[in-house]
Amino acid sequence: MDQLALLFVLLLGALVSVPVGDRFGLPAPVLMTLFGIVLAIADFVPNVNIPPELILPGLLPPLLYAAVRRTSWRQFTANIRPIFLLAVALVFVTTAVVAAVASAIVPGLPIAAAVALGALVAPPDPVAATAVAGQLGLPRRLVSILEGEGLFNDVTAIVLYHVAIAAAVSGSFSPWRAGLDLVLSAVVALAVGLVLGWGANKLMDLLDDPTLQIGMTLLVPYASYVLAEELHGSGVLAVLTTALFLAEYATDADDVMTRLAGHTFWNVVDTLVTGVAFGLIGLELHNAIRTASGRWGEMLGWAAAIVGVVVFVRLAWLLPATWLTKRLHAKRDQDEDIPTTWRETVVMWWSGMRGVASVALALAIPLKTEDGSPFPDRDEMVFIAFGVIMVTLVLQGLTLPWLVKRLGVKADTEREKDFERALAVRAAKAAKARLKEIEKDEELPEELSEQMLRRAFEIGVRISPDMGDEERREAHEQRVRRLKRARRIQGEMLSAARHEVLAARSEPGADPEIVDRVLRHLDVRSLR
Repeated sequence: MDQLALLFVLLLGALVSVPVGDRFGLPAPVLMTLFGIVLAIADFVPNVNIPPELILPGLLPPLLYAAVRRTSWRQFTANIRPIFLLAVALVFVTTAVVAAVASAIVPGLPIAAAVALGALVAPPDPVAATAVAGQLGLPRRLVSILEGEGLFNDVTAIVLYHVAIAAAVSGSFSPWRAGLDLVLSAVVALAVGLVLGWGANKLMDLLDDPTLQIGMTLLVPYASYVLAEELHGSGVLAVLTTALFLAEYATDADDVMTRLAGHTFWNVVDTLVTGVAFGLIGLELHNAIRTASGRWGEMLGWAAAIVGVVVFVRLAWLLPATWLTKRLHAKRDQDEDIPTTWRETVVMWWSGMRGVASVALALAIPLKTEDGSPFPDRDEMVFIAFGVIMVTLVLQGLTLPWLVKRLGVKADTEREKDFERALAVRAAKAAKARLKEIEKDEELPEELSEQMLRRAFEIGVRISPDMGDEERREAHEQRVRRLKRARRIQGEMLSAARHEVLAARSEPGADPEIVDRVLRHLDVRSLR
């Protein structure tokens, strides 16, 4: 099997892991990691030969962009305190504690290298956390915090990592210089993200075609990441800024086809890239096994110690941080998503799985320093990093569904239904208000006006059937049954039409382009 065949195997596994995970109640990213491990120990599977410097820019931009599409700027601003405590403060604390423990237990490990190790194992993976949490029916507030933490902790950790690596390679370190680099990296990333977001928004208006606009959304995250990195900014923060800008300002309520096609396209991209990313994590087990050859007991002990530190620090930080956030929340009375019970805090603790960013950073550790000597304890750092990734991702990922069920943590469905009902009412009122405006400008027959008024009400009832009274609901249900019957008959008629048109494609003299154009017309008609 060559590298290209291996890529296709991973892509196929990414698709298959979704229904298999749904069938057995297991997270698809974890299944792909296990699949990668199986491939890694198979003799006929080659070692993955991907330059480490290409892993982050190749995989992170589309994954981050897909994740941001599921959230909003308002959600981030509402949860700024818990996100800051997890994505910034917790990363610093984890990095510091891991560095202290690693420098104490690994003989000869320099402080700068220990800090780099702490930085690369500190950030929980945004894709793993949201993919796992999204399948378990967790309260939306927990999913929001996990998404925010996962998206922003990579920014902090990657900058810390680069500062520590630079210090280890050069042999010198300046706290002031490191702080200045951190600030400049964030400023450059924000500027690049906003400029590219604004430019992409304007360019998509000029393209005026769903296919081209969706293609632009695929290019923009990569452009934002690469440009920010070239200007010595944070590529991750630049992608987040661009994606949030486009999610806020590049949405046209009437652009139905672009929205539907874009949603489908990014679901496909998210599924495939996520599968490949976590499959690569399992495949990289080759490197970890090779580095531990002959030193298994010693290196497993170091890895176990760092795993314990990473897991314990998260719990030790979450408990007081959650309490503090709840106190501030009560005093300021803000609409902020926070864990409300100790059970939810435990679920958040166990959701801290490491993944793609940690793997890429571990593999990107330089081989040599500036003076040409080997990078200190590089093999040990890579092995410890993979130990943390495997334990947190596989063990926590497989047991999180059981833990959630055991603790009884689940979404508040009544609150979700209330919000859905409120949106349905707003939608129906907006439709009625627009109908009144039209009636002022145009003379509508009484029959047509009453029909449109019923349609306006039905807009809300179709979203939330509970919003109407019993009589109206019964009338609506009758209309729905009639409509379903009519749609079934119409669907069978359109199916016959599509089969006939498609059969004409293979007839002598038939123009395939015209046939496809007619077929697209029938397909669009079928969606109505």
